[in-house]
Amino acid sequence: MVQFEGIWVPMVTPFLDGQVDFASAARLAQHLQLQGVDGLIISATTGEAATLSTAEQHQLLDTVIAAVGPNYPIAFGISGNNTAEVVKAVQAVNNKPIAALLISAPYYVRPSQQGILQHFNAIAAASQHPIMIYNIPYRTGVNIDPQTIKALSTNPQFVAIKESASGNIEQIYQLINETPLKFLSGEDHLIFSCCCLGGHGAISAAAHIRPDLFKKMQQHIQAGNLAAARKIDQQLRPLIKLLFVEPNPAPVKAVLAMQGLIHEELRLPMTAVSAATKAQLALLLEEIMAI
Repeated sequence: MVQFEGIWVPMVTPFLDGQVDFASAARLAQHLQLQGVDGLIISATTGEAATLSTAEQHQLLDTVIAAVGPNYPIAFGISGNNTAEVVKAVQAVNNKPIAALLISAPYYVRPSQQGILQHFNAIAAASQHPIMIYNIPYRTGVNIDPQTIKALSTNPQFVAIKESASGNIEQIYQLINETPLKFLSGEDHLIFSCCCLGGHGAISAAAHIRPDLFKKMQQHIQAGNLAAARKIDQQLRPLIKLLFVEPNPAPVKAVLAMQGLIHEELRLPMTAVSAATKAQLALLLEEIMAI
């Protein structure tokens, strides 16, 4: 049974000459699996889902499932601001062997909390999979308030929340202590803090690189060894900062390309990192790999 905790990675989508590079996607998924990542998210923001057609998203999902096996935890990201269309998208993957869906609040339209509640309830009614709630107000334009999440959590189909509410510690504390949902940090620089508060892990773009260190940090926290966890957090902080100095996932893709795992290619409007950032990443990668 999937626990929806630990370190999950929202996998980048490799491209080659403008097309999805499915062969590289399979290799990257296997690499992350072997590195001990607890689960993968396909078709999330880091995966440039907004630039993928529905057919590409489904083929990418099928490719990754075939690469890692049907028992390895995979969640599939779906977003949209038209509830009826999101419901159709959810129904289209009901037959896929996935662990969960990752669903964000409707973006741009900025609905009321009641609208958000009904949106998620409509999705749950249409889905045969568990649902991970994705709260990322700086992208959607609306926060999913703790009371709304508490109301959703009474339905056991909602199993976890990826929280990226810009470091709102009070909201983080409420969600960890006042709901039964598994709490996964969506802010890489707050993984240490969230796990110390009782969170269950993270969905981390930075964990594409040295996921073993992210896992060790979380395991040390769970064991009460905060000094060891804090040391790893301090070692990871320069990497996390640099991986987000330009829009995600460009820096992550640059590092993965340096490691020979993918080609460094993005789809517009996303662009590759600057030469200056790439040089900094190359130097930092040597340091991180030496830990």
